Amino acid sequence: MNNGQKQQTRWGLAEQACAEGSPWREAVATVPREVCLGDAVFRDEGGRWAVVRRPDVGDEAWLRMACLDRTWVTQVDGVHADDDAPEDLAGGPTCSSTRPSLVVRMLDLAGIAEGDQVLEVGTGTGYSTALLRHRLGADRVTSVECDPAIARRAADALRAFGPAPHLVVGDGLRGHAERAPYDALVATCAVRSLPYSWLAQIREGGTVVACLGGWMGASGIVRATVNADGGAQGRFSGEPGAFMPARPHAPGPRPDFFRYAGDVRECRVPPDELDHPGAALVAQLAAPSAELAYADGAPLLRDFGTGSQAWTERADEGWVVHQHGPLRLWDQVEDAIRRWRAAGAPGLDAFGVSISADNVQRVWLGNPDGPASWPLPV
Repeated sequence: MNNGQKQQTRWGLAEQACAEGSPWREAVATVPREVCLGDAVFRDEGGRWAVVRRPDVGDEAWLRMACLDRTWVTQVDGVHADDDAPEDLAGGPTCSSTRPSLVVRMLDLAGIAEGDQVLEVGTGTGYSTALLRHRLGADRVTSVECDPAIARRAADALRAFGPAPHLVVGDGLRGHAERAPYDALVATCAVRSLPYSWLAQIREGGTVVACLGGWMGASGIVRATVNADGGAQGRFSGEPGAFMPARPHAPGPRPDFFRYAGDVRECRVPPDELDHPGAALVAQLAAPSAELAYADGAPLLRDFGTGSQAWTERADEGWVVHQHGPLRLWDQVEDAIRRWRAAGAPGLDAFGVSISADNVQRVWLGNPDGPASWPLPV
């Protein structure tokens, strides 16, 4: 494949990932994503991970893979695909190159303009860092990565095709105060709440764009604007978007689950209601320390803090739920879903987030002063 064909392939990705007139279109068409992917990635094979190696598929196929608008996983449970990973691996992804259209959407939401100083939390493979560098210049981009091995690979990739931005190995949840204030912060990891240190490092009127997620698997992209008092307010963008959790915000080791009989009653809200993104979000907000899992197609909840659990099963004419422990988890979930229904069962774009100057964080439905809101864990 000659240089012209390579450029045409990258422009094909830009057309997939960017709207017409997007200020990021040239960056996507120029940055060689295949370099950021390294020499191996993981492909999902129905719950297990198979390694795809660049030398095996060849440079042309590798470029075409990189120019697909899809996420490529590069690390599973701390094992990088480049590090002689086994051909068949179980576990959860811990690093990836997010699909370019979602990366571009987050950069668009941040409202980044020429001359802005930007903080990126989660360097990952370095691809989104490279897009920022291409548009803004290396001196205006700061990127923080917590994993030293991942940070080293990203630095090598970035230096392969240009001067490196300011790259930091450290806790991204603390930001990087040495180069503050920033005009915008974009996080490529999911958080349960917005770290207050982020807000403190953004100028008044600047933006924070991040994925708010939790232990029940619901998530949404939030754009918040920093206020004069150091708090912030914003809304969910509405489109689905999921990122791996920031490591301190991930749930702990999953304990064995035993179905305790507990108190049994009919479900007032059918469990399949959780398939709707809005219902899943309010359920998670109502039971923030619970994890959602499925057994035989039926949802079950277990609370990390108290050991409480709720598990559902089909009955003759619907569903029943068994609840055990000090928290009535399914009661909390049903109450939240019924409030969401009363508001018209809206999508994610009906939700917003407010953060006070003393770091009280709430997600609300409709408007900040409405009756339906839930606190975030901080």
